[in-house]
Amino acid sequence: MSAFRYCALDSTGREQHGLLEADSPRAARAQLRERGLLPLSVDSVAAPAHRLLLRSLPRAELLMFTRQLSTLLDAGLPLERALAAITEQSEHARSRAVLAQVRSDIMAGKSLAQALAAAPAAFSPLYRSLVLAGEQSGHLARVMLKLADYLEQRQHTQQKVTLALAYPAVVTLVALLVVGGLMTYVVPQVVSVFAQSKQSLPLLTRALVACSHFLGAWGWLLLLGSVLLSIAVWRLLQQPAIRRGWHRQLLRLPVLGRLLQSLNSARVGSTLSILVGSGVPLLTALDTARALVTLIPMQQALAECTGKVREGMSLSRALGSTRQFPPLLIHLIGSGEASGRLADMLERAASQQQQEVERKLATFTTLMEPLLILLMGGMVLIIVLAIMMPIIDMNQMVR
Repeated sequence: MSAFRYCALDSTGREQHGLLEADSPRAARAQLRERGLLPLSVDSVAAPAHRLLLRSLPRAELLMFTRQLSTLLDAGLPLERALAAITEQSEHARSRAVLAQVRSDIMAGKSLAQALAAAPAAFSPLYRSLVLAGEQSGHLARVMLKLADYLEQRQHTQQKVTLALAYPAVVTLVALLVVGGLMTYVVPQVVSVFAQSKQSLPLLTRALVACSHFLGAWGWLLLLGSVLLSIAVWRLLQQPAIRRGWHRQLLRLPVLGRLLQSLNSARVGSTLSILVGSGVPLLTALDTARALVTLIPMQQALAECTGKVREGMSLSRALGSTRQFPPLLIHLIGSGEASGRLADMLERAASQQQQEVERKLATFTTLMEPLLILLMGGMVLIIVLAIMMPIIDMNQMVR
């Protein structure tokens, strides 16, 4: 059977839209007529492979799908019926198309993991690995619940990071707009008054006038150059060697470097905890976790760690030898290996790293707020002083 999207008229002449399963478009139209509907259009939702591979689900939709699927499976619904119910309730056409294709693949005899593999842009390797582990262990509902909790926690962390970076970005933008307005509009108006008086201007005022004339004449070129420079830097960062060096420099920064390390460590701990706890082999779990790390030095450290674990070294010693992960994470993993509770200790380590991320975000925000305010106030103060100094000199001359 395949999934079809239909548009039909009911007995009152109103249009009805929805999805149904049928062997062919003709069979789908026959089903609609049996329901008392007049079919206007019946289209297959099975998109071509190259289009389906490019489709992704919004994070909120993926989280909702995972949570709903775990709930329905825990209630005893068959997988096919659970997917049908979730597809019908989805509000996004793109999500309905992807989920309907997944359901069609399952109806064709594929497993859920195999069906999800047809849309790698929508379902990450971690997602598919956990689904496969759940199917093999017979506890798919429980694994999906863990996965939903993980996705929710990750979305919560990303929102906190976004909010922490939003304030500095807004303050910086406002400062640039205020200073730009003062330099291009206010300063020239005031300077014209000083030019008529033919008095000798202070050094600070002359420097401000020169900057104002430069921005007025070449401001557009400066803006264009900034855009081109940003594009050039972005292109350079696409090269592995330059990007690796940039990531190393980021990790060496006092506050931001520790924040990025804790953020990626929390991601590694959460991924390993879910995968190992679901029965996925440790080497496979390490490969999956490496794909989720954003910093190249930490990716290389995980690759090195995977090789050492394959040779027989313990996970804690392998991670410790890379010197890229926090000591507390390594100690907790070592305790888990010694006690035989590696999955539990990985979960505790991930929780600890998550708390560390939140503390560092609070520290970063606390430091950035006064610094940006001082910087903006200092720039405005310099402009005001440059304008007021000639006025004070004129008053003294009048006296």
